[in-house]
Amino acid sequence: MPDGPPFEITVTHEGLDALVRAIRAEADGKQLRKELAKGMRDALKPAAVQAKSGIMAMSSAGQSTAPALRSSIARKIRPEVKLGGNWSGARVKAFKTRNVRGFANAPKRTNRARGWRHLTYGREPWVQQHGKEQWFDHAMEGDTNRYTAAVHEAMEAMARRIAARVE
Repeated sequence: MPDGPPFEITVTHEGLDALVRAIRAEADGKQLRKELAKGMRDALKPAAVQAKSGIMAMSSAGQSTAPALRSSIARKIRPEVKLGGNWSGARVKAFKTRNVRGFANAPKRTNRARGWRHLTYGREPWVQQHGKEQWFDHAMEGDTNRYTAAVHEAMEAMARRIAARVE
């Protein structure tokens, strides 16, 4: 019998799907899925920290102080792992900021090069405001290979664990 697991695993949707199928076949599959998801989230935590520092570096000159937009956006950035369903994978995501100045799409709008429009103090005229251009997109630039390898290692560790049970 070969040294590796009884299935091929690569950092693709197919590789992750193969791993999830193997986990489902195990008696304690639910616990193994939780551990795999935790391992993948832990691998992406440094990337989330980089994205948070990207938004916190945005200038706040001329902006109101309450509620704090940058820290509200930073609180909503976290690693997300889904195993199974329509989409399987791991990513760092900036979730919507509901209840913050009526600005639910703040992470998306502040990242956009053209900025966003809003009323001044709730009345006319509309003004165009710019955030820190591409703060989320460029935060992890250059480190994507490291995070891909970390997620791959979490997947490999789980695959080795399952393979050890089969032998």
